Amino acid sequence: MRMLRTIFWIAVVAILAAFTAANWQPVEVRIWEGLLLETRLPVLVIMAFLLGLVPTWLLYRATRWRLTRRIASLETSLGAKAAPSLSSTNLEAAQGSDTRMSETP
Repeated sequence: MRMLRTIFWIAVVAILAAFTAANWQPVEVRIWEGLLLETRLPVLVIMAFLLGLVPTWLLYRATRWRLTRRIASLETSLGAKAAPSLSSTNLEAAQGSDTRMSETP
């Protein structure tokens, strides 16, 4: 799985590098009436990509962290409830009830 992720990111970087090389030209972006931003086209595309990717990635990581903590908490509480007590009295009582059950017809 890690190899597929690496191949994917290498492909994304290669496509982005090819796009950057082919489109390195200045672009004017009008933000407000009096504010004009002059930048290169690849910078604008990369910023738009990151503007969409970063919040979604942060939401994914936060959800995964929260669910991991919840699963760990549930596993801990389940382990505490499911752990049987193996004291000698409980063991003798359990063995005694098994022998009584096998003796009855």
